Amino acid sequence: MSEKELARWEKSRHLAQELIQGVRDIKAGRIERRYTADSYPIVRAREKSGLTQVQFSQLMGVSVRTLQD
Repeated sequence: MSEKELARWEKSRHLAQELIQGVRDIKAGRIERRYTADSYPIVRAREKSGLTQVQFSQLMGVSVRTLQD
C-alpha cells in the first residue's frame, strides 16, 4: 500500500465504530487471531509516528493493553 493509499484509507476509517464493534465481537465470542501484529496498518502507523505504545494509546484514547491486543 502506498503512502497516498494509506492516507486515503486512514481518512475513510471510523475508528471509534471499529473499536466498539470489536468489543462487541469479543463479548459475543466472535473473535480469533488471524494475523500477526505486522499485518495491521495501525502497527505501521504507530511505528511511523515514532510514538511509544503508551503515547500512541493516549493519542487514540485507549489503554495500552487495548492497543496491544
